[in-house]
Amino acid sequence: MDLNFFASVDSVMQGLIEQQYIATRSVCTTVFLSGRLEKPLLVEGPAGVGKTGLAGAIAGAMDAQLVRLQCYPGLDESKTLYEWNYHKQLLYVQMYGSEHNLFTEEFLLERPLLKAFRAKKPVVLLVDEIDKGEDELESFLLEAFSEFQVTIPEYGTVRAERRPYVIITSNGTRELSDAMKRRCLYLYLDYPDAELEEAIITLKVPGLGGSLVRDIVNFVQRLREMKLKKAPSINESIDWARTLLLLGHDEISEELARETLNVLLKYEDDIKKVNEQVAKLIPARDEGAEETLTGKGGMQVYQPSAAHETDLSRFNF
Repeated sequence: MDLNFFASVDSVMQGLIEQQYIATRSVCTTVFLSGRLEKPLLVEGPAGVGKTGLAGAIAGAMDAQLVRLQCYPGLDESKTLYEWNYHKQLLYVQMYGSEHNLFTEEFLLERPLLKAFRAKKPVVLLVDEIDKGEDELESFLLEAFSEFQVTIPEYGTVRAERRPYVIITSNGTRELSDAMKRRCLYLYLDYPDAELEEAIITLKVPGLGGSLVRDIVNFVQRLREMKLKKAPSINESIDWARTLLLLGHDEISEELARETLNVLLKYEDDIKKVNEQVAKLIPARDEGAEETLTGKGGMQVYQPSAAHETDLSRFNF
C-alpha cells in the first residue's frame, strides 16, 4: 500500500487533485480509510458521476497500474482469472505428443484478477459495474478478496504478492449482497452540486469565463431535475463546456443550446422534450443581480453574484 498517498486525508485529496480529480473531503476520507484499513472500496451511484474516474485517479496518484475487470452478464470466474492457451497446447500435442505437461506457466493466459494478484508492482484493481454480473461472480470475488488468493485446479494456489487496492463500482441496477457490503467500505457518489461542478469545469476547461461556467452549470443542473431517460453526466457537461469554447461563445442562447443539445443528451426523446422548454431553462442574465440555482425539491444550492469567482479553496487547491 502506498503510505505516501494514504498518509492522511489531506494527502489523498492533494493526490487526487494532482490527477485533475476533484473530490470532497468526505469522499477523500473514505478513500483514505479504505487504504489504511486495507478494505475494498465499494462505490455506488448513477452512471457518469466519476466512479471509474476515481479509480484511475487513485492509480495515478499511487503511481500504480490500473487493472480493470469489466463485468457483464454471463461473465464467469475463469474469464476473470485465467484461460489456457488452447492453440498453443494443441500445437505442443502435435509436436511432442500427449506426454508434454500442458498446464504450466507457458500456457497460462492471465485475466484481470490473476494479473492483479501476480503483479510485482502496486496495482489498483477496478471491478467495474459489478451489478451487471451474476450472483455467482459476486460470491467468487468475495472469496478471492477474503484472503487475496485463488486456486487454479491444474496449476495450484496463487497468493497475491502485493495486496492490490480494490475498487468495486455499481450503478445500482441490482441490489448487492449483504456479504459484499460488509467486506467493503461504502461510498455513494451522486451528481455534483453546483459549486463542485463549477470547480470541475473550471479545472478541466481552462479559458472559459466565469459567467459562462455558471451558465453551463445552471443549465445542466436544471436538465438533471427533468424526467429524462439519461441525465447529463459530469463528462457530458465538460464536453459541452469544451463545445461552447470551441464555438467561441461567451454566453448561452436558445439557438446555441438547441444546436448543441446532442452533446449533453443521448436520446432523441430527451432532446425533443428539452427543446420544448429551452427558453425556460436559460434565465435572462442580469449583470447586477444575483442568480439563483435551485436543486431537487426546490432547495437552493447556489447563489453566485455577477462578480463571483469559484472558491477552489474548498477543494484544497
